[in-house]
Amino acid sequence: MTITVAVVDDHPAIAAGVRVWCASATPPIKVLAAGPTVRTAWLEPGSLADVVVFDLQLADSVPAYGDLRRLVDDGRKVVVYTMRDDPETALTCLDIGASCHITKAEGERHLVAAIRAAANDLPYTTPSLAGALGTDMRLHRPKLAPREVDVLIEWFHCESKEMVARKLSLSVRTVNSYIDRVRVKYANAGRGAPTKAALVARAIQDGLIDVGDL
Repeated sequence: MTITVAVVDDHPAIAAGVRVWCASATPPIKVLAAGPTVRTAWLEPGSLADVVVFDLQLADSVPAYGDLRRLVDDGRKVVVYTMRDDPETALTCLDIGASCHITKAEGERHLVAAIRAAANDLPYTTPSLAGALGTDMRLHRPKLAPREVDVLIEWFHCESKEMVARKLSLSVRTVNSYIDRVRVKYANAGRGAPTKAALVARAIQDGLIDVGDL
């Protein structure tokens, strides 16, 4: 099944480049729509895209965190593709719920890989994002039970919750319960993690797992 993308970027040359990269990917990724405002992602055909590639710095001089949050709250999978390369921006995007934060300097290989990962609800960590995660010293970390951590980390290494259940001698229902409890704890800490990719990001931020272990 072909992955589809909506590109939100107010630089026509960037949007055209992303379109070429997607068309050249193996297998190709289809760009359904591209435009300079977030309306591109909300209106058809952009609203039908599997993934939104989102330039955080649009016409305004401040990051469009509000637009990013509305997309995430609607269940959209968003890859932030931006010139902003500071750790605070990257971590804020992950906290809001973006699937990945990529600097425009990281280019084609990382962007295409991140789009594929987001479409399949998988984590993807670029070099700049790994650096940001490694320097995150914020303290609002939920307290997870040891068994919750075990289930979470095993899930990161498995293709399905059924595999986790078999490895840990649990029922799938119990695995789901542990993961749901972890999501609730992160949400209560103000760091929602609605997707598997977001949970991986939280786990890396909080030192539960290293990027190299994924």
